[in-house]
Amino acid sequence: MGLRLNLLSRRSAGIASTSFALLLGAVSAGYVPAHAAPLANHAAEHAASEECEPVHANARAKARPDGITEHDPNHLTEAEVAARESELAELAEKQARREGAAAFAPVAPASIAIPVVVHVIQENSTRAGGNIPDSMIHAQIDVLNESFAGATGGAPTAFGFTLQSINRVTNPSWYPINYGSSTERSMKRSLRTGGAETLNLYLGDLSSGLLGWATFPKRSINKLDGVVVLNESLPGGTATNYNLGDTGTHEVGHWLNLYHTFQGGCSGSGDGVSDTPAEASPAYQCPTGRDTCSSAGVDPIHNFMDYTYDSCMYEFTPGQASRMLTAWNAYRA
Repeated sequence: MGLRLNLLSRRSAGIASTSFALLLGAVSAGYVPAHAAPLANHAAEHAASEECEPVHANARAKARPDGITEHDPNHLTEAEVAARESELAELAEKQARREGAAAFAPVAPASIAIPVVVHVIQENSTRAGGNIPDSMIHAQIDVLNESFAGATGGAPTAFGFTLQSINRVTNPSWYPINYGSSTERSMKRSLRTGGAETLNLYLGDLSSGLLGWATFPKRSINKLDGVVVLNESLPGGTATNYNLGDTGTHEVGHWLNLYHTFQGGCSGSGDGVSDTPAEASPAYQCPTGRDTCSSAGVDPIHNFMDYTYDSCMYEFTPGQASRMLTAWNAYRA
């Protein structure tokens, strides 16, 4: 608990006083921009693209005031999970045959430096138009490094993050960033830089009340690879309860091949990690002691891969750290 209290102290200093348009009741209620286009239309448009294999981005969704969570556009079906796990097992086996014992050698925390290219998508030069200050971006990189190093109370992972560049783009046609749309694809095709190992982070206002989404790694990394995050969810932003930078942590977890802790509910393969207890559904706010499955362990509400408030989440598990490293070696190394 001591580490957790330090985390809250560190983060609370950067919270802006301006309230984001969120109503938070018995469940987390979400902000949906008035100009957001219907999500279903974007999904259909995306499916018609020449790069139409599922993006499988993972959106940390908000719930509507009526308590019905808006559909996460990328929460995977069991069939999709099975296909992805089969591919990962195949690639990991090939790597093990190539490298032998070296494939299983321990990796020191933060020994893999991930270059980060940040694309700030703006409607205009105002803060309301997406022009967030560099200080928020640097603070987000700090949060990623602390979270993935285990400094906030969880298991250390192999990953650290180095800010390579900040690219500011004023383009009203890309603002807000609409999930699965032709404009999102155009944005990424135009801006993405680096190889499979480079994290391209796109910041802006987002469609359909989403906090963010990310592509999973796959056998062939293309221009659509990357993480999209609500600009005001960065440390010091105005997204109340979601402005400590953990949306970024959550989405980068997906980019490194983690599923939600509630993937698969109480049955099936779940999130593919043995040390995250099964969870029937997303947890909101910070419901201490919540236990939705009969299997051992209370719900992992403090895990970065759940949907709780930023102030509630602070950990990856050793199993998640191992899974991310396996996927990195298979897909991005």
